[in-house]
Amino acid sequence: MRVATGVLNEIVSEAVALQQPPTDKGKRLKIFYTTQVAVKPPTFVIFVNEKYLMHFSYVRYLENRIRDAFGFEGTSLKFIIRERKENE
Repeated sequence: MRVATGVLNEIVSEAVALQQPPTDKGKRLKIFYTTQVAVKPPTFVIFVNEKYLMHFSYVRYLENRIRDAFGFEGTSLKFIIRERKENE
């Protein structure tokens, strides 16, 4: 199953609004956008400002929100975290 980027970003935005991303030394994780890059297994790339701020538990939280929204129960999901600077 392929998920449209716009719909996926709405789900991620709602998840971020419900539970704020982690901070470290005053820096907050910013999620710019998420896109699906593969179908088998469903693979998602999350573009963030600082990769080290993305804790595995927050990735799991986002994974569970995506699972609930799109019915990926029982399917292994793969997440790739990529850094993107704010001015790009």
